[in-house]
Amino acid sequence: MSEPTKQKTDRCPCGWGDPYRQCCGRYHAGEAAPTAEALMRSRYAAFVVGDSDYLLHTWAPENRPERLDLDEDIIWQRLIVLDRTGGGPFDTEGTVEFEAHYRHQGTREVQHEDSSFRRDQGRWVYVGPRS
Repeated sequence: MSEPTKQKTDRCPCGWGDPYRQCCGRYHAGEAAPTAEALMRSRYAAFVVGDSDYLLHTWAPENRPERLDLDEDIIWQRLIVLDRTGGGPFDTEGTVEFEAHYRHQGTREVQHEDSSFRRDQGRWVYVGPRS
């Protein structure tokens, strides 16, 4: 996996308020996210720090693109979790609805998604937007 650009003491961009290395940084380093929400937050943080390898690794195989080129012009600003269903430590499926706020070419934008997750060989993976 690529080396994230956040420092050990920087606050994690996922919004939980912990230092990056103790929060999503540990998932980016290989530890399994314990819940669907933790995986979703760590995927958001991966967009912020530019860790495309982590994003691909945590994508369900049937929906995973062959490669992922992140747009360097996007500046991710904050994540808001709106709702969640299932996705706990003992669940096999879950959903997380969120808003990811960002700037692109000076314009404020919001990505709203209700995402599906499932356990795949004991690890949470991102399946895709719920239809």
